[in-house]
Amino acid sequence: MYAAEHAHSHPDQPAFIMGGTGEVVTYAEYEARANRLAHLYRDQGLSRGDHVAVFMENNPRFLETEAAADRTGLYYTLINSYLSPEEVAYVLGDCQARVFITSTAKREVALEAATMAGGVERFLMVGAPEAGDGPFDSFEAAVAGYPAEPVADEAQGMAMLYSSGTTGRPKGIWRPLPDSPPGVGGPGPLATVWRLREGMTYLSPAPLYHSAPTGGVSLTIRLKGTIVIMERFDPEQFLALVERYRVTHTQMVPTMFSRLLKLPEEVRRRYDLSSLEGVVHAAAPCPVPVKEAMIEWLGPILLEYYAATEGIGMTVCDSHEWLAHKGTVGRALTGKLMILDEDNNPCPTGSEGTVWFQSDANFEYFNDPDKTAEARDKERGTSTVGDVGRVDEEGYLYLTDRKTYMIISGGVNIYPQETENLLVTHPKVLDAAVIGVPNEDLGEEVKAVVQLMPGVEEGPELERELIAFCRDHLAHFKCPRSVDFTAELPRLPTGKLYKRLLRDRYWGDHTSRIV
Repeated sequence: MYAAEHAHSHPDQPAFIMGGTGEVVTYAEYEARANRLAHLYRDQGLSRGDHVAVFMENNPRFLETEAAADRTGLYYTLINSYLSPEEVAYVLGDCQARVFITSTAKREVALEAATMAGGVERFLMVGAPEAGDGPFDSFEAAVAGYPAEPVADEAQGMAMLYSSGTTGRPKGIWRPLPDSPPGVGGPGPLATVWRLREGMTYLSPAPLYHSAPTGGVSLTIRLKGTIVIMERFDPEQFLALVERYRVTHTQMVPTMFSRLLKLPEEVRRRYDLSSLEGVVHAAAPCPVPVKEAMIEWLGPILLEYYAATEGIGMTVCDSHEWLAHKGTVGRALTGKLMILDEDNNPCPTGSEGTVWFQSDANFEYFNDPDKTAEARDKERGTSTVGDVGRVDEEGYLYLTDRKTYMIISGGVNIYPQETENLLVTHPKVLDAAVIGVPNEDLGEEVKAVVQLMPGVEEGPELERELIAFCRDHLAHFKCPRSVDFTAELPRLPTGKLYKRLLRDRYWGDHTSRIV
């Protein structure tokens, strides 16, 4: 997030543009804003290794909060902007934030979280705090009096992001700070892996609090490019922004692909997308028919990777590799890939097991040595985040699902990702989740929870149609015994599904319907 030299040589170039409003922030403005907040951090008494936290939607002040911490040797935690007050308060306390920055759009949640969070010394709110906004001061007023020049003791900071918490409490992912000034070393190897280039125009359609969008915008700044930030993802607006700003690169998740493909054909063909050079995607395995359709539409410019915020390893595949190995998330680029069984023995080629990487990943779960130990095997030097998959003869990895999402029905292990991937290809389905629900005889049974396309009516007939659709393509034990319909699934814009919340609706009172 550091581009001081470019801000001086190209002050009027847009650093980023807000997709909805069209607001432009130049490199000179971005640099000045980051420096003013950096001075506030120092004036607050923050020094190298201290923590700040940000809880905001995508807005024009978001990037400077990261940039200021990134040049003052601080850890910055970007809090999921969809969390509840209790969850926000937990992260604030767990990360030991001394400064908490939020926005008026998040006022209600932030105010309640502030009453539960201990240790925070300064509360700032982007926008205009109202009378009764508790400890929050106006962000704009607070930074206005500080100089636009750098602090005297600049030092490289780092994000300390939290896991999504889709299967339990989120965990802070901590690494030691580098012992170097900010901006040293260029954009790093990830820019090469993602095939990014200097001067690109990068469209960021996802929430900025997530690790992948944070990485994408940071690399764009380091590569002297321009970022177009969507306040929220809308499929047609995405296409319009590509055309308007001649976007060259973007990073997406499979649910965004599905929503783009379900636009009417005349809408999809209305926009000129010829400027696109690369579409990076990750976060979840992409259903094969969805990716086939995206490559057919955009050409072989999709690049898929599999990695985790923990940085334990990465697999990568381009469109040509994927077309020859459909369903893969690529071959290992960093870390030695291993598939191990429940006893930590290597699985035969093609057999499913837990995905481990042998690498020098230097991370810890902050304040949680037990969780850190669970994710590591010190003897092997391996780490895992609990995904299940298999590797073929050529070393290509195919993900099955998260181990924690597995359904055990009558003693049979069922991974729901395959069924979910199939259901979203049905023309009447916008989104789908498959979970295990209580069954007195089997322990669990398979249930689908479906969000329908606009204008499609739910009912028993459609339920039977979707079950039959699954049975036409999958072994019957993988298919839902029942289908519930919901207005919206608890899915984050990053593509992550809050299955824990979904399961709680059924397991909390052992009912079989959403209430």
